[in-house]
Formats: sequence, C-alpha cells, structure tokens
Amino acid sequence: MIGRYSRERMASIWTLENQYASWLKVELAVVRCQSELGLIPKAEAQEILSKASFDASRIKLIEDEVHHDVVAFVTNVEENVGEAGRFFHFGLTSSDVLDTSLSLRLLEAHGIILEGLDGLLDALRQKAEENASLLGMGRSHGIHAEPTPFGLRFASFHAEFKRNRKRLENLRDNLATGKISGPVGNFSSKSVTPELEEKVLGSLGLKPTPVSTQVLPRDIHAEFFLALSLMATSLERMAVEIRHLSRTEVGEAEEAFGDHQKGSSAMPHKKNPISAENISGLARLVRAYGEASLDDVVLWHERDISHSSVERVIAPDATILTDYLLARATSLIRGLVVKRDKVEKNLELTGGLYNSQGLLLALVEKGLSRTQAYHLVQSPALLAKDLGVDFKTLVLESQEIRKYLNPVEIEDLFSDGRFSKWGPAIMSRALDK
Repeated sequence: MIGRYSRERMASIWTLENQYASWLKVELAVVRCQSELGLIPKAEAQEILSKASFDASRIKLIEDEVHHDVVAFVTNVEENVGEAGRFFHFGLTSSDVLDTSLSLRLLEAHGIILEGLDGLLDALRQKAEENASLLGMGRSHGIHAEPTPFGLRFASFHAEFKRNRKRLENLRDNLATGKISGPVGNFSSKSVTPELEEKVLGSLGLKPTPVSTQVLPRDIHAEFFLALSLMATSLERMAVEIRHLSRTEVGEAEEAFGDHQKGSSAMPHKKNPISAENISGLARLVRAYGEASLDDVVLWHERDISHSSVERVIAPDATILTDYLLARATSLIRGLVVKRDKVEKNLELTGGLYNSQGLLLALVEKGLSRTQAYHLVQSPALLAKDLGVDFKTLVLESQEIRKYLNPVEIEDLFSDGRFSKWGPAIMSRALDK
C-alpha cells in the first residue's frame, strides 16, 4: 500500500524484514520443539537456536538464482548457522512456515483493527449523546419524511460497528490456526508429527487445523477479509450520509476545517467533505479484496499457487487500508460540526407536511377507512407542497377534515413531541455496552 494511506504500526507488520522475522520465529519454534521431542539432535538444535539469523539483501541474491523465496531464506539461515543448519527446516514444507507466519501477522493486524474500532465506537457514542435532544428532519428516498432525533444517526452507526466488532471477535478463533504437517499435510516425515504440530503451534498461540493439505484451508482467511469488506461498507454508509448532510442545499453537518486549509485551487469559498469522500473511495478497494479472498479458497488438489500472488497484495493492503479508514473515520466523527441552526431551519421547509401521518391516523381513529383518510390528507398536503403554503392552515380550512377533527385536536396533532418521545429509549438500546 502506498504511504499516503499507511499508518506505521500496521504497515510494519508487512515489511520484508518482519516477514522474514516471522518465518524465523516459526522455524525456531519447530527446531526447539523437535529437540524437546527427540526428533533432531539437541546439540545441533542449540547451535541453530543460538546462531540463526538472516540478511534480507543476501536472501534477495539467492532468490534471484533459485527463484524460490523460502529456499533462499532457508539457505541464508543455514549459511549463518553452519553445519548444524542441516536440521533447520527439517521435514517441513514451505507452506508450514508461510501459512503459520501469515496467521501470526494476521492476528497482529486483527488486534490493531479492533483497537481502531474501539476508537470509532467511542467517537460515535459521544456524537450521538451530544445530539440526542436535537430534532432534525428524517428523510426517505432523499425526501423529507418525519423528524427524528439527530443523534440517532450516530447511534445507528454505533450499533452497526458493534456488530462489525463482534464479527471480528468471533472469527479470531478460526484465524488463530497454523499447520506443521509436511508436504501435503499427512505428516510423512518422522521429524514432523501431530504431536510436534500441537506443541509448536501451542507455543505460538495457535492451534492446528483438523485437516490441512499443503496449505491451510483458505476459507479461514476469506472469513477475515470478508469481515473487513463488510466493515468498509459500513464505513462508506456512514461517509455517504455525512456527504449528503454536507451538501449546500442541506448544510446540516460540516467536516472540521483547519485555519490554513484550502478546499479548492480555484474557489476560495469551498469546504468539501474530503474525508468522507476518501472513505467512500477506499472502501471500494477493501470490498474488492474480499472478493479476491473468495477466489483464493478454490485450489487444485492438495495445493496450487494461484492464491499466493493474491495474498501478497490483499493481506497487507486490506489490513493497512482498514486501519487507515478507521483512523480517518474516527477523526471525521470527532471533528464533525453539526449545524444546529440549519437542522432546525430545515424542519420548517415544508410547512409542517411531516405531520401528515399523524393526521391520517387520527382520522382513522375517528372511524374513516384508511383509504378515505388518506384521500382527505393527501389533497391538502400536495396542495401545500405545490404552492409552498402552510399545511396546518390548509387542514384547518378543510371542511371535510373539520367534520372529524376540531381545531384543538388539529393543533395537538401538529406538535413535535411524538417524534422525540422514544429517542432516549432507542439511544439507550443502540449505545448499550
């Protein structure tokens, strides 16, 4: 991933140096456990454990010749260890190291993403509570519908990201899986046994998959990347809402804007929703990585390498981007300016048309059929909309409606209290920890 969208802690997981370090960690765990189980000589094992190291530049030179990254790595370590190095990578296949180390790095990334989610959840909770009592216009199909507490927008996002967090928590057990089972997963070497696999993986905080081929089953990884894809989609849903609220014609929210910030090279008045738009764009990439991870599940027989090139891209990119997206979304929400005066002004745009449902239901309670009541309300409602006049005035002037409702009852129906009555209960339900 390019540096523009990378944060150091997550990006460091996917450096070449850290890749080799994680490979060495797995290899040395195997050596240690093979020695303890009497599968390789203890003296040679101790020699490996004390001398094993790698040089990334030397590995590159070897790989240019042998065209195999793990062979190049093993060769370089063996060079540094000396004669005892013949028991390094003893009985293993490349994927024992690659897949197990990938699990370790994905788990580290998983932990960072959970931390990022917690930061976003905290920001959403705060923004929801700040705007809990502000009544704003609710919209469906982009059209004014009925008022609703403005803070419920953020409470809705909070509830959604709690679900995203739970998904990530639930898949961790599957992600914490490795394999030390040899060339096709059948423990054909006497130096690689089910007991060794349990011992090695346990020392690394992992567990064996019940059945492996040459590789771990890729549905394990796909579950993780799909969870990231879904979370990116949730981030985009939130970003799109903020983009809509930021439109000049709506103007109910505005991204934070620095003292020296510029919105346009040509138009000095511009304050654009650039963070929300950035989130919308990058979410497309994370979703695409989820689809690619599904394709990786389907491999020929005990293994092919069609998944390998894909994972070299999507594992770092999906986790780095998700980390970046969460940080940017958290900053966006914390700095978001809610334009309370514009929220309140927008409520008045349609002259009380949003009370049409309350009027409809009141007429039904008076004995009219729903069809009759709908017709009586729709006529003045559409007239008020077309002429831009006050809806309540037309209702009070309607002789047909006045047959069933007196002026006091109509005035009561045009009260906004019912739109916020259950706001605290909904808010509590959404923000409940």
